[in-house]
Amino acid sequence: MALFHGLHFQNFRGDLFGGITAAVVALPLALAFGVSSGAGAIAGLYGAIFVGLFAALFGGTAAQVSGPTGPMTVVMATVYTQLIAADPESGAAMAFTVVMLSGLFQILFGMMRLGRYVTLVPFPVISGFMTGIGLIIILLQLGPLLGFAAGADVMQALSRLPQQLGSLNPAALSLGLLSLVVLFFWPTRLALWLPAPLAALVLGTLIALWGFGDAGVAVIGAIPSGIPDWHLPSFSGEHIQLMLTSALMLAALGSIDSLLTSLVADSLLKTQHRSDRELIGQGLGNLAAGFFGGLPGAGATMRTVVNIRAGGRTPLAGALHALLLLAVVLGGGSLAEAIPLAVLAGILIKVGLDIIDWNFLRRAYLAPPFVLFLMLLVLLLTVFVDLIVAVGVGVFLANMYTVKRLSDLQLGELKLINGNDTKLSQAERSMLHRCGDRLAVYRINGPISFGAAKGIHARLRSDEGHEALLLDLHGVSYIDVSTALTLEEIILEIKAGQRQIYLVGMKPNVEQVLTRMKVLQHLRTDQVCDNREQALNRACRVLGVSDGAIDAVGLNPASTDSNTSAG
Repeated sequence: MALFHGLHFQNFRGDLFGGITAAVVALPLALAFGVSSGAGAIAGLYGAIFVGLFAALFGGTAAQVSGPTGPMTVVMATVYTQLIAADPESGAAMAFTVVMLSGLFQILFGMMRLGRYVTLVPFPVISGFMTGIGLIIILLQLGPLLGFAAGADVMQALSRLPQQLGSLNPAALSLGLLSLVVLFFWPTRLALWLPAPLAALVLGTLIALWGFGDAGVAVIGAIPSGIPDWHLPSFSGEHIQLMLTSALMLAALGSIDSLLTSLVADSLLKTQHRSDRELIGQGLGNLAAGFFGGLPGAGATMRTVVNIRAGGRTPLAGALHALLLLAVVLGGGSLAEAIPLAVLAGILIKVGLDIIDWNFLRRAYLAPPFVLFLMLLVLLLTVFVDLIVAVGVGVFLANMYTVKRLSDLQLGELKLINGNDTKLSQAERSMLHRCGDRLAVYRINGPISFGAAKGIHARLRSDEGHEALLLDLHGVSYIDVSTALTLEEIILEIKAGQRQIYLVGMKPNVEQVLTRMKVLQHLRTDQVCDNREQALNRACRVLGVSDGAIDAVGLNPASTDSNTSAG
């Protein structure tokens, strides 16, 4: 396997333009995300540099551009605030340790080949979560838009809003609104050469310097320049649980965000990304970002699309984007010190609006009630409770709903066969008629999940008017351990009632599970049959149907399995 997936120099000109364009778009966003996180503007730049470089070189999506994103920044802001409040001296170091741990988790995900499963999070959960993230970004930036410091959380931001509206800074609000106007109405032709976020940043800063110099508008302030310092891992036994859960949340969110962006890149370029390799690349990027005091990042959809449209096709574009940002840090940090926070707030509010799942919200009234309920529940939990709780509750409820729906469908495949069934042979119909109500034959088709197994158990338990039960498993393609243990309960209950049960036509994988779980040890060898006719023959003997009757329908008792017994 090549060290750098998809790297070559045959598209150097396109990759150069793509990298430059992506860097221009990434610069204002990195600064804004850094300020929003509480770690400082430089942390956003470091995150864009290190995640962007390592994910490009070692990831599995050739044209993807990575860096800090809105969802990752919201989680990081929560982690940073909580750890700083808990331990003002070591909180920042522990927060960056969380970023390193998230990178290690992503590398582990990739090595365990979990990439194919990461994007299986149900759509209503992703929609509610992303919409909630968008609302959090918007609500937290209302304070800076009005000329005040950002709130530590949504509730604090909302509680301060009435007072802030009564004493807002007109200059800050004007600059923020100007940024939004530029972002929404910047001509597409100009965007090819000067992206809207950068245009808003430059215009807002120049107007603040020339027109609002004495208006008391808050600015970014001093930004460190040069090579970043190392941040060695720092742990606290008191906060280890918070650190691990936060790292896992960042890893899961970053993986989903990155792989969804990989799908976008695939659709634009008609390529196929390598999901597990992408997770490893993203993990290396976040590990390096945390080590150098940068924000965590993920595949960034807007920057990736901009890169592709500008001609970027290989990891070289993503790497060049990161190196250009590094050049800014090494020599141009002082140029960003005068950027007004209100301008960054306007940029972030536009980011928040873009994150909201408007595509679903426009059609929400058409969605099934449960889907709408789940999306709104995850949204509210995300905004007002906790990001981890929101995703956990959403995935749990979605899975329970899916299991219930699948169980109902699978339970519908349990059919009671009567003597008039056209799928029975003449011999089988005759034996079934002779046994009458003393024998029940059930046919089951498809995979049987643990949810359906419980329903099948309840159905068979309610049908106790038969002396023998025959389960035709020819159509069963899969069972799990829970299903096997439920089948064991059925067998033991039937035996306890002095009745007989026969299993017919098990596929090798089904029989393997039942054998491994020692379920078949509760049955005699004559109760496990290869075909339905053989099982009916044995059941008839046990029920006392005369051999002559069986012979009359074309069966020779002597030809039956030598293990057959009347016990």
